[in-house]
Amino acid sequence: MTIHAAIDELVKNNDVVLFMKGTAQLPQCGFSSVVVQVLGKLGVSFKDINVLESPEIRQGIKDYTNWPTIPQLYIKGEFIGGCDIVREMYQAGELQELLQKHALMAA
Repeated sequence: MTIHAAIDELVKNNDVVLFMKGTAQLPQCGFSSVVVQVLGKLGVSFKDINVLESPEIRQGIKDYTNWPTIPQLYIKGEFIGGCDIVREMYQAGELQELLQKHALMAA
């Protein structure tokens, strides 16, 4: 399986996936930590993928979306964005609406 196919499978087979530096329990960068905190505040369970464990995934996820930075959040197979986008969507209430639309968060 190619790295692209492996990433595609992770994104499509999990409702919410966060490619991040570190883990949800121990984020290893401030940007990853912010996204974990936002998802935690919303009570959303998610699959965390530590890109520091695999150089192939670390580069592969950037190639997969043509997006240069990590973290990267996916909801129902859709690339949402990185830390700034997630934070802005949360502050505007858009992230909550999206999660509720997909029944991933209580109304």
